Amino acid sequence: MSKGAILIAKNNGEIDYIKQAVFLAKRIKYYLNIPTSVITDCEDYLRAAHDFEVFDQIISIDYAQEKNKRAYHDGTLFYKSANFRNNERNVAYDLSPYQETLLLDTDYIINNDLLKSCFESTNDFMLFKSSEDVANVRDTTEFEHVSDYSIDFYWATVVFFRKTEINKIFFELVSHIKENWKHYVRVYQIESFLFRNDYAFSIAIHIMNGFQQGDFAQPLPSKHLYTTDRDLLWKLSEDEMTFLVEKKNYLGEYTALQTKGQSIHVMNKFSLERIIDREFENE
Repeated sequence: MSKGAILIAKNNGEIDYIKQAVFLAKRIKYYLNIPTSVITDCEDYLRAAHDFEVFDQIISIDYAQEKNKRAYHDGTLFYKSANFRNNERNVAYDLSPYQETLLLDTDYIINNDLLKSCFESTNDFMLFKSSEDVANVRDTTEFEHVSDYSIDFYWATVVFFRKTEINKIFFELVSHIKENWKHYVRVYQIESFLFRNDYAFSIAIHIMNGFQQGDFAQPLPSKHLYTTDRDLLWKLSEDEMTFLVEKKNYLGEYTALQTKGQSIHVMNKFSLERIIDREFENE
């Protein structure tokens, strides 16, 4: 049975998701030893500017103008506004060339081989539910429920799925939720109309479970570790990462923190790209 990873990379004028995808594909090969394909509307740029041969397949989709503005922070004192264009996860089932697929955000940095166990599991659909803020000083209740009086929160950052009929229905449901987003925002009491994959997946899981607690989605191995865009990724050396994490109640001040062998979701895309540039210069 074919297995591999899928990344979705659509640049937005401020952030180079293609660069991130190339970087992550190399780490997937090193730590997981599986092929990676990329879904993108920037194929010409990928082939002209980057090492496109790291990908098993380049799956090209049409460019679409999107209005889904959000703030992208680079630490506590600086941000830029740009369109959120990572909203094509609903097509991953149809476009994945693999029977067993690991779908990842490009800002998830792999530093171990734990995700290899997904392919040995009997579970056909897995993603993160429990999570931990590496800084360990912030209120994390927003990642527990979709809203104060609503359903459980699931992360769409890393998703494992097999091509089964039930999973096909799930991804079709995510497409339906995306197309009718304003309706579901009201039904699930979400505070912002900004489309988020995490929310769409959480809602779809709730529906698949019969609008109650259920076991449609199973947990991935380990816990989802993350740093927010208020933190800075300062250094990366093999599987060791050094962060400057936001200091509580001291705007613009940081605490140094180091991890080893831990895969981490790095939400500060700007600091991640600076690290990637250094890594590529040293290749």
